[in-house]
Amino acid sequence: QVHLMESGGGSVQAGGSLRLSCTASGWTYTSNCVGWFRRAPGKERDLVAAIYTSGGTTYYNDAVKGRVTISQGNDKNTVYLQMNNLEPEDTAMYYCAATGPFLAVGSTAITRCKEDMDGYEYWGQGTQVSVSS
Repeated sequence: QVHLMESGGGSVQAGGSLRLSCTASGWTYTSNCVGWFRRAPGKERDLVAAIYTSGGTTYYNDAVKGRVTISQGNDKNTVYLQMNNLEPEDTAMYYCAATGPFLAVGSTAITRCKEDMDGYEYWGQGTQVSVSS
């Protein structure tokens, strides 16, 4: 049974940094999408960043581009979200999610990662990020 667990959230001041981790148990990330989503109070869930784990092609939401890096750990069952220069607007519950495996070239794969929301089958419970001004 696949289980995803997020960690690394917390409270920081504006300009600070956090690194979120999404660790899979019972599974290894291979040729699939792993996305980091966030939901702020009163707002819809947004895809923050995604990675296709075969080749490492990435996608970033314009709101975080340049401040956030998504990467896969060498152990192949952890995906990280490094967030720098955090802003109060980044305050939200952050969730990681993963699709099942599929084969595609980088550009086609990352398009699927950012557009096929129904493809994200596995979800973690979330980790809270709070940024104060």
